[in-house]
Amino acid sequence: MPQKLEVYKCEMCGNIVEVLHGGGAELVCCGKEMVLMKEKGAAEEGKEKHVPVIERAEGRITVKVGSVPHPMEEKHYIEWIELIADGKVYRQFLKPGEKPEAVFAVDASQVTAREYCNVHGHWQEKG
Repeated sequence: MPQKLEVYKCEMCGNIVEVLHGGGAELVCCGKEMVLMKEKGAAEEGKEKHVPVIERAEGRITVKVGSVPHPMEEKHYIEWIELIADGKVYRQFLKPGEKPEAVFAVDASQVTAREYCNVHGHWQEKG
């Protein structure tokens, strides 16, 4: 059953949803079950351009995608960066041509950064 903050994708039409409240049934789109997008991490191939890098400064957290900046081309880019900070969720949507990073005006002790590459999927890092 879907759990809070899990991300699912329809393999037919490409719809992507994030669960705000898990219910008792599977998620369905286009007549088929949606696929859970499990987050990839530092052990995966392509990590240098995909694993979020978390930088803290007083009153803000910057999330950059990759230790080597991720391409932001029309056909290959980061669609969004999400920060889960002390249980609150913050998200920045990106477009081709923009920097693959986001700055969140938040100070938190426990954070998880997640990002979605339109070609290579869902990635995360805790920090």
